[in-house]
Amino acid sequence: MKNQHGFTIWFTGLPSCGKTTIAEQIAVILNTKGYKVEQLDGDIVRKIVSKDLGFSKQDRDENIRRAIVLAKTLIDDNTIVLASFVSPYRKLRREARKEIQKFIEVYVRCPIELCIQRDVKGLYKKALEGKLKEFTGVDDPYEEPEYPELIVDTDKESVEESVNKVLKKIEELEYLTT
Repeated sequence: MKNQHGFTIWFTGLPSCGKTTIAEQIAVILNTKGYKVEQLDGDIVRKIVSKDLGFSKQDRDENIRRAIVLAKTLIDDNTIVLASFVSPYRKLRREARKEIQKFIEVYVRCPIELCIQRDVKGLYKKALEGKLKEFTGVDDPYEEPEYPELIVDTDKESVEESVNKVLKKIEELEYLTT
């Protein structure tokens, strides 16, 4: 393992926009280069750390607060954290930025129509049919980031192009040690 400092890349965007796909590719590249990387994926954190929570606004906020604590703990261990969460509310993303400090917000932007097409879990379909309430992008808002360090447009860029943009931003910010 390389001598490194921890930091967090926080991927935010609508469900099925490509957050996890991009984070997984970055994890592979950084691991191959000898960096210690951990992925915090919204679905996995929900199953393990937040299985007691539902999907109300309060529960989603609590889920993000728990993810913030996990990210901080991993950073303290000099780990690069790739956090993939819808995190629909600006207030909680600001809280994440304040608490984590070494923080790169990446807005994974994608039109909702394409997210609906990509939705392998069928969650948008359930939400549009009224079977799933308070679903982000359907009957609960997604507040776009105001000042993200980076925006990737997954409807216009390949996964590889988005990954390369994120890696370039990490280099520009000089977060990786050599």
